[in-house]
Amino acid sequence: MPDDKFFSSYEQTRLSMRPTIFGSQYMIVSGHYLASQVGMRILDRGGNAIDAGVAAGICLGVLQSDMVNFAGVAPIMIYHAQTQRLLCIDGLGTWPKSASVDYFIKNCNGKLPEGLPRTVVPAAPDSWITALHMFGTMSFEEVAQDAVNLAENGFPMHQFLYNSLIELRTKYLQWAENAKIYLPQNGMPPEPGKIFIQKDLAETIKKMIHAEKKQLHKGRENGLMAARDEFYKGEIAKTITDYHAKNNGLLTYTDMSEFKVKIEAPLKVQYKEYTACSCGPWCQGPTFLQALNLLENYDLKSLGHNSPEYIHLLTEALKLVFADREKYYGDPDFIKVPITGLLSKSYAQERKGLIDISKAWNEMPLAGNPWLYETEMDGDPKGKGKDYEFPKPNLVDNNQLDTSYVCVFDQYGNAFSATPSDMSYTTEIIPTTGLAVSARGAQSWVDKNHASSIEGGKRPRLTPNPLIIFKNDRPYMILGTPGGDTQCQSMLQVFLNIVEFGMDPQLAVEEPRFATFNFPNSFYPHDYHPGMMRIENRVPETTLQILKEKGHKVEPWPGWSWKSGGVCMIIVDPDTNILKGAADPRRESYALGW
Repeated sequence: MPDDKFFSSYEQTRLSMRPTIFGSQYMIVSGHYLASQVGMRILDRGGNAIDAGVAAGICLGVLQSDMVNFAGVAPIMIYHAQTQRLLCIDGLGTWPKSASVDYFIKNCNGKLPEGLPRTVVPAAPDSWITALHMFGTMSFEEVAQDAVNLAENGFPMHQFLYNSLIELRTKYLQWAENAKIYLPQNGMPPEPGKIFIQKDLAETIKKMIHAEKKQLHKGRENGLMAARDEFYKGEIAKTITDYHAKNNGLLTYTDMSEFKVKIEAPLKVQYKEYTACSCGPWCQGPTFLQALNLLENYDLKSLGHNSPEYIHLLTEALKLVFADREKYYGDPDFIKVPITGLLSKSYAQERKGLIDISKAWNEMPLAGNPWLYETEMDGDPKGKGKDYEFPKPNLVDNNQLDTSYVCVFDQYGNAFSATPSDMSYTTEIIPTTGLAVSARGAQSWVDKNHASSIEGGKRPRLTPNPLIIFKNDRPYMILGTPGGDTQCQSMLQVFLNIVEFGMDPQLAVEEPRFATFNFPNSFYPHDYHPGMMRIENRVPETTLQILKEKGHKVEPWPGWSWKSGGVCMIIVDPDTNILKGAADPRRESYALGW
């Protein structure tokens, strides 16, 4: 018989707001609950992680179309278990061939105005279809049909999207097409719980499905390529580029028809028993890797989780990393990036010596000289790169944030990590398409000396950066978040919460976060706030006071600030293969598993 005394005194306790989600077969976590449900439906029907990830990713461009666009960016990292292949699909468009710094100096007074001038080639459709073509099992129609349904028939307006539309209402009112879609009720968005419809976007995706259907008799791969070509070479491409031609835009039909996403091997660093993998220096992913190198030889656990000393150390390490990002990161097809040196353990040891445990930098530190640590020297290593020009403070607060995230792990051992993005409030929607074509040019500089300067055919330096972390040569953690320049900072803290402090995944995601802004913002006008740290106000006041005494300019965030990210994560237990999913309650994120 059970012990009645035991049962009467038994109490359940949980430290996190939500439970960690467990599964034994497959799991998906994404930036919106309906997108997670769509991916789960694909997995339930026998699709693999790539099918489910693409389906959810396309849905995010409907469900969160203020911050993710079907015609935006979609960097993807995939681990294919059968072939043991790990690769990145950049999912990032290039500047139109006619774009240049000189063009913006001459025609825009050296500024990078909102609207068509920021447009780069939309890469997301090619990225999704390339992933399906290489490793998926389903047709474009099978993975896109739920997105069509959500756009055509609508979905209940959620609070996060509603808040965004209210906050950015004046921006949407700049363009009639944007206002028509997002502010259809006398200049206001549908209220939470009311149906929100995007019929033009549905029609655009349906055109691609129709093109696929006409070629499916030639096989699945031909059908996928027909859907892709409809976007980049068919009626959709012509509608987009004709609009640019009539409205002084730079994007041409040639830019669209000649575009292809790039496929590459990821970058890797070892952190203790973990191998962290990111995309290349055309995005900010390597900052996560550089930060791990700097922190690897510290006894982080002894400092205490989110103690003043711990927060200070991570912040100062990140300041060094972002100084390197500012000087060196850019499209390696156009500039020489010393990525071997930047990721060198010896370089990290040199830079680590600059961290003062008692004092904060009150401006961005100088970048290092990673050329000395390149394995293959090309000319004089000390002479590599442009002369460093220290940035001037620019205190215009840029609150524009976008992006979402999706990760999937399936019963076959495949892993999918993608960070789709692009906002619909800084550029005009092309009439009849529902598309706010990628305005990612905002992450470039009107400065020929900058590593991420504007140049025809060049990729802007992207903030979205999906990660996969391995343990014993097997996927261990699939991780990502929205959040602009806070992305790698948030992911770093969540990763360390787990591997250094042994936290439950959901608790690791929910713990208070902090971020430095001691560098130029990736988004134009590249605001720069010397010494600024933002930290969620759930951290004790005594901690904040000690940080201020060390020289940090502390500006508290609300306790659950959406601007500190929306981390989604899957952990694969290396001993049991049990899956653990965590979703950030700061946004609409949700985890589902089976």
